[in-house]
Amino acid sequence: MSKPHAISIFLLALLVFILVGCGKKQPDYGYAPPFTLPGVDGNQISLSDFEGKVLIVAFWTTWCTGCVAEIPHFIELYDEYKEQGLEIIGISLDQGRANDVKPFLKKKPVNYTILIGNLNVSNRYKTKGILPTTFVIDKTGKIRRKYVGSRKRKVFEKDIKTMLSETIESLQPASDKEAK
Repeated sequence: MSKPHAISIFLLALLVFILVGCGKKQPDYGYAPPFTLPGVDGNQISLSDFEGKVLIVAFWTTWCTGCVAEIPHFIELYDEYKEQGLEIIGISLDQGRANDVKPFLKKKPVNYTILIGNLNVSNRYKTKGILPTTFVIDKTGKIRRKYVGSRKRKVFEKDIKTMLSETIESLQPASDKEAK
């Protein structure tokens, strides 16, 4: 096979690979399951309290090294994007509940909402007990991304920028728009 012919075949194969990858559809995770959970202070907080916001919901524990590694990223992202409509919720799945989380937060304070989770909410979000598991939810309450395992700040920031730039109207299905 001649070199120009081999290069042409390689470029054609590369183009097909790129086009197939670009056409790959993101999984449809549906809408975020509602919850009402206690904060570290005992006050009840519901998912609906954050309606119309872009949300990061991170399931974590104080002993999970990957979970703890993401906390500084979430602190920075919340500082940078909260005025534009970002909210971050950390749902602790520590067995000691608030008794484990309070001392941790004294040593490593966070600037976003921390809730005390349970097996029920973990199951409803299908975390399968794997931590960290993080969801990025758009302004309509639809889960757009699910990340299992620790991620870098830039991964979340890309999602945040995209979702903050979207309007609620642009996210509604065509049938909802026609009904109005």
